[in-house]
Amino acid sequence: MTKQIRQLDRVVIRFAGDSGDGMQLTGDRFTSETAQLGNDISTLPNFPAEIRAPAGTLPGVSSFQVHFADYDILTPGDAPNVLVAMNPAALKANLADLPRGADIIVNTDEFTKRNLAKVGYQTSPLDDDSLAGYVVHPVALTSMTVGALAAHQVSKKDAERSKNMFALGLLSWMYSRPYESTLRFLERKFAARPELVAANVAAFKAGWNFGETTEDFAVRYEVKPAKMKPGTYRNITGNAALSLGLVAAGVRSGLPVFLGAYPITPASDILHELSKHKRFGVLTVQAEDEIAAVGAALGASYGGSLGVTTTSGPGVALKSETISLAVALELPLVIVDVQRAGPSTGMPTKTEQADLNMALYGRHGEAPVAVIAPRSPSDCFFAALEAARIALTYRTPVILLSDNYVANGSEPWLLPDVESLPDLRVEFATKPNGEDGTTFLPYLRDPETLARPWAIPGTAGLEHRIGGLEKADKTGDISYDPANHDFMVRTRAARIETIPVPDIEVEDPDGDARVLVLGWGSTYGPIGAACRGVRQRGLSIAQAHLRHLAPMPANLGEVLRSYDKVVIPEMNLGQLAHVIRARYLVDAISYNQVRGLPFTAAELETTLEEVLKNV
Repeated sequence: MTKQIRQLDRVVIRFAGDSGDGMQLTGDRFTSETAQLGNDISTLPNFPAEIRAPAGTLPGVSSFQVHFADYDILTPGDAPNVLVAMNPAALKANLADLPRGADIIVNTDEFTKRNLAKVGYQTSPLDDDSLAGYVVHPVALTSMTVGALAAHQVSKKDAERSKNMFALGLLSWMYSRPYESTLRFLERKFAARPELVAANVAAFKAGWNFGETTEDFAVRYEVKPAKMKPGTYRNITGNAALSLGLVAAGVRSGLPVFLGAYPITPASDILHELSKHKRFGVLTVQAEDEIAAVGAALGASYGGSLGVTTTSGPGVALKSETISLAVALELPLVIVDVQRAGPSTGMPTKTEQADLNMALYGRHGEAPVAVIAPRSPSDCFFAALEAARIALTYRTPVILLSDNYVANGSEPWLLPDVESLPDLRVEFATKPNGEDGTTFLPYLRDPETLARPWAIPGTAGLEHRIGGLEKADKTGDISYDPANHDFMVRTRAARIETIPVPDIEVEDPDGDARVLVLGWGSTYGPIGAACRGVRQRGLSIAQAHLRHLAPMPANLGEVLRSYDKVVIPEMNLGQLAHVIRARYLVDAISYNQVRGLPFTAAELETTLEEVLKNV
């Protein structure tokens, strides 16, 4: 049977099922297939915090959304064009997000009375008119998979588990995805059990062949490659990119990288990734707790390494005393905070931007640090390099504010030329620096950077005191002198405030916009997509995005004052807006949501249009 092939410019697909149905793996494999075709992609994994939530219930639903297109895209998409629902819970949890006319592929085998009752369905939505506004494709995924594997030497349970590969095969056929890499992946993943390799490959091919032969899917779709800058690309998540950025920082500085970490969602993947790179001089230690982790990292910096610690909001709270110690010691330290929804344990697998105040001010005493935030998964690589550059050059702790949306999302990443990356080499103190030629002054500062010399312990002639008590200027002796304390506090603050960072750039295509949208971190994509939509309606709007949050760009005040209104969307209750109002006396309009989910472009676009009406 010859199927019609239809060209599309973009598609948003969401795979949803029970947390044991393998939706994250299915989405990841579909994304990898899509990346090979050269489409631009953006993904949004969404899964429960529980290791195994109750099967078939709404809290147990796991989903993976992938947006791919033949042009540059900025978000994982506001609403799915296609929903793959592996059970009634997956359908109910995601139905409200679907636009009318969307395709729904449902696993009919799971629509039993028991499963329907678990989520409050009195009757099956497949049998009434509740799905009349959608294109529903009922597919007996489980039984068809079991039937396809009848000749294979696997248990019924293992056969049923392979239904995600059947679904992947069907969607790969529908959207003309190459599948060779998936077959190679299955061979590697189940190398120790050849029978599972054969079963999963057979399930995948059964799904592909079902799409090819069934009359229910009369159309096959194609999305052409996006026009992208020439080079070698790979699909990468934010946590992986950040990890490679730290590896690159070690290579470009010539220093060992030491990671002291305690496992915590959603930062643990950085520990897992960095542990694979010992050949690049990376040493990882899984400490017994958050305090021990940051203490070990600071100790590594004292010993001449690039000390790094990774965590999320609860861990930063525990690490704050040691971060203050690093401020007093004036040693390099990179603290990665992959933000999640709080407070307390909160929603560990959901996203939020609510740690900005803690990063800026969450330490006792006057303890300023540098703060930067990546804007996308691939940008995490360059943000990690920048964090390392500032830490090493200015001998200061740097907090890198990622978040769950950026950390677990993925996009194509153009591999950089290593030689084009910044030179991060540092010079350690090797001889006394006092006027008499025999004395070492550990707090005699570089007049340009205000950084003190970095002396590796054990270097002859460079013995000096270390610790948290206030230091005397130049000598580093313990000091309780009021004037000296005032001087040291102001000097440490000046060291941060005078770090040169790039000017903020404004995207204002028409040059006549009266409203500026200012963002930071992972809101870059939704803000950018919303501004595109506003401009397509013939309206003028400007966008600017902060990477450096401490210190802020020198031209920021001038930029803010050049617009009639400034809108600041944040996934918190207005933390950046408060800073902007206090520092620049700009009455910024704060637009906030704390749902554990990223903004959609559509909701931001509506908000911006309302602001533009009142200018």
